[in-house]
Amino acid sequence: MDRTEIFNKVADIASDVLGIDIDQITEETIFDDLDADSLDRLQLVTAFEDEFDIEMDEERLLAIASVADAIDAIEATQQGA
Repeated sequence: MDRTEIFNKVADIASDVLGIDIDQITEETIFDDLDADSLDRLQLVTAFEDEFDIEMDEERLLAIASVADAIDAIEATQQGA
């Protein structure tokens, strides 16, 4: 799966979880700027793990602050890094 496909899924999940228009989401979008609280972020990560059939370690989870961070973490997890 390439970065664009991952972005599209991440944006769709973020739109659903945070209740925002998908057009507001870019790779540079920071979740805090969308008023995502800690529960929202947990829901996002859980949805990412379910969608991509992966498990992220705690260090990687804590590093996710933006859409780009989420994509990087998903790519790294899929590659076994």
